[in-house]
Amino acid sequence: MKPALNRPYAQPGRRWLLASLPLWLGACAVTTPAPEVVAASPTAWQHGQPQPSFAAHGGQTQQLLAWWQRWDDPLLVSVQASAQQASPSVAAAATRVAQARHAVVAAGAAGSPALSASAGVVRAVGLVDTAALTQASAGLQVAWEADLWGGQQAQATAADQRLQASQAQWHEARVAVAAEVARQYTQYRLCQQALRITRADAEAREAIARLTQDRARAGFESAANAALTQASAAQGRMNTTQQRAQCDAALQGLAALAAVDPATLRQQLGDTPPARYVPQAARPVPAGEVTPDALALPVRVPAQLLAQRPDVFAAQRGVAAASADVGSAEADRYPRLSLVGSLSTVATRGAGGDGQTWSIGPLQVSVPWLDGGRRASQVKVQQAAYDEAVVAYRATVRQAVREVEQALLALESTRARQTDAAVATQGFVQALQAATDRHRAGLGSLLELEDTRRSALAAELALVQLHTDRLLAWVDLYRALGGGWSAEQP
Repeated sequence: MKPALNRPYAQPGRRWLLASLPLWLGACAVTTPAPEVVAASPTAWQHGQPQPSFAAHGGQTQQLLAWWQRWDDPLLVSVQASAQQASPSVAAAATRVAQARHAVVAAGAAGSPALSASAGVVRAVGLVDTAALTQASAGLQVAWEADLWGGQQAQATAADQRLQASQAQWHEARVAVAAEVARQYTQYRLCQQALRITRADAEAREAIARLTQDRARAGFESAANAALTQASAAQGRMNTTQQRAQCDAALQGLAALAAVDPATLRQQLGDTPPARYVPQAARPVPAGEVTPDALALPVRVPAQLLAQRPDVFAAQRGVAAASADVGSAEADRYPRLSLVGSLSTVATRGAGGDGQTWSIGPLQVSVPWLDGGRRASQVKVQQAAYDEAVVAYRATVRQAVREVEQALLALESTRARQTDAAVATQGFVQALQAATDRHRAGLGSLLELEDTRRSALAAELALVQLHTDRLLAWVDLYRALGGGWSAEQP
């Protein structure tokens, strides 16, 4: 079913239609998005819920941090907390929420009477031998417009929808910061592992170079072989320096994101990454260890979880707000009944007599007559804005589905390659050890050793990169699902 929201307030006097708009819009625009969008079924948004409901974090910072405790890395949680406090995007989103709340109050006040009071006393003396004149006055100034066609209620509805959208965008900003911190943190931890590999490789090259130099001096190796091992050792040192620079750059980025001192953060991170950041082929896996695949996915991804994405929720609320704007513009085309005036009393004493007067009004009726088509044009403008919001909503849903599918594809791809990469790495490492032993015994070729070394180093680094890609795919899925998931979700 196509969302039937083009003219929700088109007929004057249909107040029941205005009251039922949030439910109607939630049922039509959310549960049945564009025909080509088949992944999302955000049932949590139906029945006019006043606040967004996010399954992963519940919109709470503490729950966001608790979700990352699944990674079994307390330092990551600490860095996440610092980044949430320091993020300008989160602060800006919080400001927009405050502005939206003010707009809700202002829109609600528009339908209420505006009342102010005044009082005054005047004492004056006119001609000689004339009694003094005392005049006291009191009054109430009133301004009120009857919401005959639901225009004011439509404005209040639009403001409320935009408040909910801004709250979702605040949550989206927090999720984006958390995901970026996790990416930077993961990349640094895996960079540490790659640095350990290149450093060990450089040390092995240095040892072979020293052994070959000793043999060359004793006449058992050629000068060419000695030069080759020296070049290989230099290559190892260069690889280590380059990898260290990459790790330093990653550390600086993480420190800037979390607003912490780089030196302090380096000390906290240490030189040895936790076990989860070490590829399994490079170590035994203890029983009960938390691995990336321990973050079990619930069933029916992404259809069941896409509803909690803040951007999808905000886009849907944008459709609701735009629909209410159409109703407000339509209501502006019909007569308006307002009370703009005062209720006052004036009491006079002296100057020939006492007296008291009362006044009330005026009661005004404003009927639009000729405006050059301004009001009708404004309705068309709001209808165009509504159409734009619908297109944006559908595009947001399609993008959400795409991001989830891409993250799932990356997880499946890395899982499928994991076993082969581990076998290849173990095989090349064993071949390198055998080639090294043969060379030390004077039986193997130096060229064979160097060729095997290059293959083993490439395989180890490729395994680290594969592990990095897998962890980053989990991070991408976390963000694509609007801030994680719960394995207990149906």
